[in-house]
Amino acid sequence: MHALPPGVDPAELARIALTVAVEAGRLVVDERPAGLGVAETKSSATDIVTVMDQRSQDHLLARLGELRPQDGFAGEERGARASESGITWVVDPIDGTVNYLYEIPAYAVSVAAVVGDPGVDGAWQPVAGAVVNPVTGERYTAWLGGGSWRSVGDEEPRRLHVTETSLGQALCGTGFGYDADRRAWQAAVLTHVLPRVRDIRRLGSAALDLCRVAEGSLDVYYERGLNPWDVAAGWLVATEAGAVVSDLHGQAPRAELTLAGAPVLHTSLGTALERAIEQVGPENVR
Repeated sequence: MHALPPGVDPAELARIALTVAVEAGRLVVDERPAGLGVAETKSSATDIVTVMDQRSQDHLLARLGELRPQDGFAGEERGARASESGITWVVDPIDGTVNYLYEIPAYAVSVAAVVGDPGVDGAWQPVAGAVVNPVTGERYTAWLGGGSWRSVGDEEPRRLHVTETSLGQALCGTGFGYDADRRAWQAAVLTHVLPRVRDIRRLGSAALDLCRVAEGSLDVYYERGLNPWDVAAGWLVATEAGAVVSDLHGQAPRAELTLAGAPVLHTSLGTALERAIEQVGPENVR
């Protein structure tokens, strides 16, 4: 457990996270060009960084700099700031970029305040966060010790709680990487997991997947290859709703694996994944 800096109110950080996430969400929807341009490519031609992705992050960097000028900033795109306060904001300006490009309404702005170093596995944890789907109006917020909350538009937030069921009755979310070898490995693991759960969903946004575990519209979720900005806010939303969020060994979630679910389900799926990985063998990613 990483300590909060003295005098920091995580509930206030959550309010700030929600405010700036809603603003960035409006930007990416309202100012989305009809012929969306591509700024650059990432790890492969499939993973596209759009102009709006960078604009959203630039907005978050500027606004958080106004509201919390001593805090650090780390995001998926260009732009970073070192922390002088012990708090760093970890953001994904559009989580679910491919959905955004295809106008599939399952993408989000994710904003989290964390303590520790988000660049080092296991050396940080979120203390407040918000995930906003700007198309559906869904807003998820959480802060350390304050629970997880969901609202749509201006409705009153309702508190979230994970659901517990058997693994065979569990709806399981997952995702796939952009590298072809990684996708092949993930598909091979999935063939061992699929017969052991109710069904699989692949929504295309890790932040929303973790929030859906929190609200019970997914029972469990796992994915390999996630970065801190993919999980920071959703990790806290799920945890404050009663989920266990970890890697395969019970430590903090990391690129090797992120696994989330109610406690018994988390254990059951973890066991199934361990067996699946043993049978498939090690991943071979360039």
